[in-house]
Amino acid sequence: MTRDVLARIGPAGRVELEVAAHQGWLGLEVPEEFDGAGATFAETAVVAREWGRAVAAGPYPSAALAAGACLLLAPDPGRGLLLRAIAAGESTVAVAFTADADACGPFGSPFGLRRSGAHLILSGSAEFVLDAPAADQLLLFAAGDDGLPVVVSMVAEAAGLSRTAQPVLDRTREFGRIVAEDLTVPSTSIHRFAGDPIAAVRRLHDRAAITIACDSLGLSEAMLAATVAYAGTRTQFGRPIGSFQAVKHACADMLVRLTVSRHLVDAAVHQVATNAPHAEVAVAMAKSHACAAAVDIAGKAMQLHGGYGYTWESGIHRFLERATLNRALYGTPAAHRRRIAARYRNLG
Repeated sequence: MTRDVLARIGPAGRVELEVAAHQGWLGLEVPEEFDGAGATFAETAVVAREWGRAVAAGPYPSAALAAGACLLLAPDPGRGLLLRAIAAGESTVAVAFTADADACGPFGSPFGLRRSGAHLILSGSAEFVLDAPAADQLLLFAAGDDGLPVVVSMVAEAAGLSRTAQPVLDRTREFGRIVAEDLTVPSTSIHRFAGDPIAAVRRLHDRAAITIACDSLGLSEAMLAATVAYAGTRTQFGRPIGSFQAVKHACADMLVRLTVSRHLVDAAVHQVATNAPHAEVAVAMAKSHACAAAVDIAGKAMQLHGGYGYTWESGIHRFLERATLNRALYGTPAAHRRRIAARYRNLG
């Protein structure tokens, strides 16, 4: 169903908030009491994969991230209002949970709260926040006055907040810089995590990373399918180019990379969906392999399409641009491999 809807919109087409809400994508994990579907991250990952397959533009990834962030918070009235607004498509919510989008783990909050008399003052900045330019609501991760992470929810146009668009290679997504300068925060806008706040922030990092890996897996599948179809119809020397051994081997190599990505991503999605205790290892493996493989697969697809692959009309550049950005978002392959290596060094 998701694939059919995105196919009708077309490659790199924009899925508006109302359409995504009508399809039920935005509220997949939102509890039923807040008008959501009450599903798990496994269902969210299915849509993320199809989103990548279609290289779709639109607010779904940031909405899924915002819903995941809200579900980590302790219940309060503001949390419930946010979940309802996300599920209904009434609000575009941007989540600033890291100082820079290339971080592969929680290395401190991008914002900080300090007490001034009876008030709490927010300051700090975050770079390359997904959908920040178009958002009307912001979730800002901050170090509380006790040093523990909290989430501050603010309307995007609040005095003391500024947003600046930051262009990236991938034209299907928008990023922006958010700066808070001595912003007075009402107590109702401060949300605390349910349980260990450090563990909750790490879970959100893992969730963001594996969502991007799902996107890369989907676009890799689309590129392999397009390349095999093209190789079966494009003729040279009186025969389809897919009959030549070099082309066969190239497609087989793409399939091998894709198959490994699929297994790693599926395993990581399951661990994130079930809150497995060591999900970060599976996430790091999936993110490092799937996103690197997607760049290689899209590049090979462009090559195997010949001169046509390098034209705007082929559309392959959109997949390569998206794959290249995915590789850097929420931890590069090298950063995630270092993360795994450090873990096993500590175990030794």
